[in-house]
Amino acid sequence: MSIIQSLREKGAWIMTAVIAFALLVFVVEEGLRNKTMFGDSSNTLGKVNGTKIDRIQFEERLKRIEDRYTQMGYNMDDNSRMQERNRLWNEYVDDAVLEKEYEKLGIDVTEKELGDYLYGANPPQDFKQQFTDPNTQQFDANQAYNYVQQLRKQAPTNPQRKLLFEEYFPAIIKYRKREKLEAMMTNSVYVPKWLIEKTSAENSQIASFSYVRIPYTSIPDSTIKVSDADITEFVGKNKTLFKQEKAAGVDYVYFSAAPSKADSIAVKQNLENLKDSFAHTNDVGQLLLTEGSVTPYFNSYLTRKEIKIPAVDSIINAAPGSVYGPYQDAGTYVLGRVVNIKLIPEMVKVRHILVATMQQSQNGQFVPVRDETVAKNLADSIANAIKAGSNFDTLCLKFSDDGTKTTGGIYDSIVTGKMVESFNDYIFTNPIGSKGVVKTEFGYHYIEILAHKGPIVPGYKIAYLSKPILPSDETDNNARGAANQFAAESRNKKQFDENAKKKNLEVFNAAEIKPLDASVRGVGIDGGSSREMIRWIFTDAKLGDVSERPFQIKSNNYFIYVVPVVTHSYEEGTQGVDRARQTSEAKIRQQKKAKQISEKIASATTLDAVSKVVNEPISKADSVSFSNPQSIVGYEPKISGAAFNKTYQSKISPLIAGEAAMFVIKTESVGAIPNPNLEIKSQQEAQQQQMRMFNQRSIVENLKKSASITDNRYKHF
Repeated sequence: MSIIQSLREKGAWIMTAVIAFALLVFVVEEGLRNKTMFGDSSNTLGKVNGTKIDRIQFEERLKRIEDRYTQMGYNMDDNSRMQERNRLWNEYVDDAVLEKEYEKLGIDVTEKELGDYLYGANPPQDFKQQFTDPNTQQFDANQAYNYVQQLRKQAPTNPQRKLLFEEYFPAIIKYRKREKLEAMMTNSVYVPKWLIEKTSAENSQIASFSYVRIPYTSIPDSTIKVSDADITEFVGKNKTLFKQEKAAGVDYVYFSAAPSKADSIAVKQNLENLKDSFAHTNDVGQLLLTEGSVTPYFNSYLTRKEIKIPAVDSIINAAPGSVYGPYQDAGTYVLGRVVNIKLIPEMVKVRHILVATMQQSQNGQFVPVRDETVAKNLADSIANAIKAGSNFDTLCLKFSDDGTKTTGGIYDSIVTGKMVESFNDYIFTNPIGSKGVVKTEFGYHYIEILAHKGPIVPGYKIAYLSKPILPSDETDNNARGAANQFAAESRNKKQFDENAKKKNLEVFNAAEIKPLDASVRGVGIDGGSSREMIRWIFTDAKLGDVSERPFQIKSNNYFIYVVPVVTHSYEEGTQGVDRARQTSEAKIRQQKKAKQISEKIASATTLDAVSKVVNEPISKADSVSFSNPQSIVGYEPKISGAAFNKTYQSKISPLIAGEAAMFVIKTESVGAIPNPNLEIKSQQEAQQQQMRMFNQRSIVENLKKSASITDNRYKHF
């Protein structure tokens, strides 16, 4: 029994050790994979000068932006989300590099300064608008102060309090700090009087010179060999010219799931079956919504002239209550029905004031700018103020968010369909003199109809029930299956090429793919998102790897299935020989040719001697301006500059390497054209203003260049 007991004890110890070892291996493996236990958290989106950008915090802020879109009735698509993500990343980076400078320079914004800014003579425009009385047009600082103090007493979870104290005020503080830094930089700019005088004197100079031009083409390229060692040496001397970002290149094949003829017939038949329901429904909009029509319903009137579809005459001439179609329009089948006809003016003239809830940003996306309730109350207040006798133009200039605010909010000679649905409906179906507040997707418009123009014509309200010609599940599965089979059979570049040739597939190439690109050029007809494929290239794949499965990428109304193989991979740093050869080889060849030419004319001391040795004529250039390097020899700034070197009046210049040729010159004369109209003061002011603008634009970019920035977004998004 003692032996058995001993074995049991030893066995238990061995099993415990095995289990412990297995757990250790598992923990270490997971730690290495996620790097969360070894200091490099997977939640670190990047670093700026050692400061981590937390992924969770970043995504929370992005979620708040997305929620704001939703509150305003808009959904962020993939493109909008990516643009907002990039904008937010740039904001984090800017904040990090600027905050370091603020600390170094002692730049801050105190609470008292913030109060003076908010309630003083020049508060932020959007803050000022919220607390401006439309009747008196005066900013009510007391009302603004009381509103802020009331919110200060609310619970920290109160949405309006969070928006004001956690987003709006910090944004103002950041703006004020940046204003101070920019002011320090721009106000320190000074251009001295002597510099203006010197620049003017130099720019007024003119020269005449003789020269011999020896084109690089005089020596055949085939006689000049550029070795890898030549390129390595050249790159080493010019590293800044050969910087590269992290990038990759792939070859790929794709399998299209474009709809078949049978798929097209099925869609047409589906619309045939809906024809009767479409003809007799009393709620056209709901039916179109239920059936998923891809053509939006413009529930307003259009004149015949403004209906831009080929089948319009067939639709409007169909018997009352009938439906025309189905007819094919590009990638859809369509049924058309005239819902109503009304006599309307051909054109109208209106004026309006827009109180926006959404505005278009610089990147073209629409972003929320004002709460719906606040916008509605302001628009109603403007309407009441005008009714009470306030001046329209004054209120328009002060409150309108539309581009017409400086011209009295007027839109003249508007034709149907140029405005959004509710705006269009109001101005074409109401009489002259009508006034009212109309809601659109952009906000609330106070509108006045000033005049009707042109004849009264029929206006047509037309509904289109359209269905895209989509691939069936069978069509899609066939394409997916063929792509999966190709990927399974092609596990390296050699097999990839052999199988593509065997199956008669065209191999495409995509170069210079960056880690944060949204799509791969050429992959997907409409530039569908390729993020999943790009993440694979930079996080999972190595040079020569073929993806184990195809990537599904949107292309118009169907998918394509892409199988890529990684053919190139570049890390951030200096270009290698193969890559640098593309841009350096011609320059190195020129240098070698220059050396040969230099050796050939080494003993020549006159232009005549040079001309005879290289068998090229002596030419002359007159009145070459120092301020304009474009001379008779073409754009050759080195040659134009050398012409003003008076040393070359007594002897010929050494061989000068130009852009298209080699030159030897001899300066004949250097003179100047006086400039009696030189206004030093205005030149000083103009140059100082130009430098201030440049400084203002370049502050952050220059700080970024000297910062240490690690961007790992491509691993997460």
